[in-house]
Amino acid sequence: MVNPTEIIPGVLFYSYLSAMRKDKVAFLEHTTLVLQVSGRFTMETASEKISMEKGQMLLIHRNQLGELTKTPLDGEEYQTIVICLKEDLLRKIALDEQIEIGNKYDGPPNILIPKNDFLHAFFQSVIPYVHHPNEQITNAMGILKVKEAVYLLINMMPELKNFLFDFSEPYKMDLEKFMHSNFHFNIPVEKFARLTGRSLAGFKRDFQKIFGMAPRHWLQEKRLTEARRLIEKRNKKPSAIYLDLGFESLAHFSYSFKKKFGKAPTEWILEPGSSLI
Repeated sequence: MVNPTEIIPGVLFYSYLSAMRKDKVAFLEHTTLVLQVSGRFTMETASEKISMEKGQMLLIHRNQLGELTKTPLDGEEYQTIVICLKEDLLRKIALDEQIEIGNKYDGPPNILIPKNDFLHAFFQSVIPYVHHPNEQITNAMGILKVKEAVYLLINMMPELKNFLFDFSEPYKMDLEKFMHSNFHFNIPVEKFARLTGRSLAGFKRDFQKIFGMAPRHWLQEKRLTEARRLIEKRNKKPSAIYLDLGFESLAHFSYSFKKKFGKAPTEWILEPGSSLI
């Protein structure tokens, strides 16, 4: 999740917004449980789009890239409570409870959790921490809240054991397909490597073989080419696309675009019926 308020360090987060916000780059490194208190939460990855509204819960598998849209509804502010289920804590639970770690999980990466009185009561118990964020909370309390959430989940849905206790590394996946689907996410090359199941050195080596250039160079070229297509073919404004294509600022995007194509992106917008050919 991006920039929520941290209630219990590294474990419990709270997001509160009065206007819509879109976070283009979200590297969801840890397995995460989200309760939607109010408003609508939408997550879009390369393979799916999933939404939830007030009272719904979503379990998100680790190691994903996604675009998050947070939208207030019906005059209410947007509010979510997020529990981060980090691998070290899940491993400790698996050892404490003698839970056998099975094969790599290959089911859906994001699961809407059915309504459940016990989970609802659990999140109600979390609200005091949200309302009193300045109170001193020990690390032990954070671990207890994670354990409670995990026990409730596997008690309600035993099949989630494979989801929660999958500690395997990502399989080495099709690098070319993955990069064409995810080039617009502005994350470090190291994270691209991890998500494709490679070491950084292996990622760079495979990338050079497939694309004939270094990852950073290819990403820049791919993003600029896509920007030109969107401006030329779909009449998109530069200010509306630069963030979605992984550029950190409009100034950087405009400079890079002009350097590659000889004109600023605002000069590239065509009048109806005109052509660059």
